Amino acid sequence: MIRPAMVRWQEVADRLLYLTSQSGEEQRDELIEQIERLLDERDELQREIVAPFTPEEELAGKELVAIEQRVVQALTTFTKQIRSDISAAQSKKEHMKHYVNPYGKVARDGTFYDTKQ
Repeated sequence: MIRPAMVRWQEVADRLLYLTSQSGEEQRDELIEQIERLLDERDELQREIVAPFTPEEELAGKELVAIEQRVVQALTTFTKQIRSDISAAQSKKEHMKHYVNPYGKVARDGTFYDTKQ
């Protein structure tokens, strides 16, 4: 007999894998909230999974360890994607500022700059 906490852990891990595979930017905030809730739930479940284990639970635990590695990799990839999107947005913002005001970063050490164009 496998503990309900271990079964729920596997369900949460599968759900995390599914959510991290989603790539819609318009739904990203909602995805992040769901992932955070699942991670919190997993933390609570972890407290319930303690030794001693039955032979069935040991086999299930080995499967959970393999799934956990995939979850960690998926979360890492998801986080990197978010970071790259943030840096791309900041880069676009800087390029837009430079386009709107091309003389904003020009050194003005003794040069005359006519503001009336």
